[in-house]
Amino acid sequence: MSWIESTLFFSEYALGTPIKALVKRPTEPPPFFFKGKSDYVKQPIPKEILKSIFEKMINRYESTHMQWNPYGGRMNEISESETPFPHRAGNLFMIQYWTYWMEKGIESTNKYLNLSRNLYGSMTPYVSKSPREVLHNYRDLDIGSNMLNQTSIEHARVYGRTYFKGNFERLVRVKSAVDPQNFFKHEQSIPPL
Repeated sequence: MSWIESTLFFSEYALGTPIKALVKRPTEPPPFFFKGKSDYVKQPIPKEILKSIFEKMINRYESTHMQWNPYGGRMNEISESETPFPHRAGNLFMIQYWTYWMEKGIESTNKYLNLSRNLYGSMTPYVSKSPREVLHNYRDLDIGSNMLNQTSIEHARVYGRTYFKGNFERLVRVKSAVDPQNFFKHEQSIPPL
């Protein structure tokens, strides 16, 4: 498959679709919704477990993908406290879970969110623990959030430690010095003291 053919594939065109389909722009984009989650894996996952995971994805978890990114090498040589990104030594790989759907409505949304959460839950025995570590780039409100435009340090610690581990408290001190009024915020922002 050439690169341009892969563009068709990742745009959900059927295999064999002519490349000229890429120049036919829709007048209005179709609805598109997604939920992302992530995990870090520290121990090898046995082959029979991997096989069962992939069979579940084929037979049960429609529109759900997993991307496995290997870690190691130079990353293992950098201390987890050297930068805000702590997920370095000890991780074999990171998994991104990605569920998408194109149907509007609360029933479809709930269906696909539950698929995403079920797959994520089924991976619990095979991923990092105490806390279950996740990548901040794939914000996941399921692990905690500050709602209604209120940022609480207690709520932030829940998700902050999963994203930043021991670096969270240091990031709170930086936020307190740089943005003490918490002007820059979102549902999972780091709050000032």
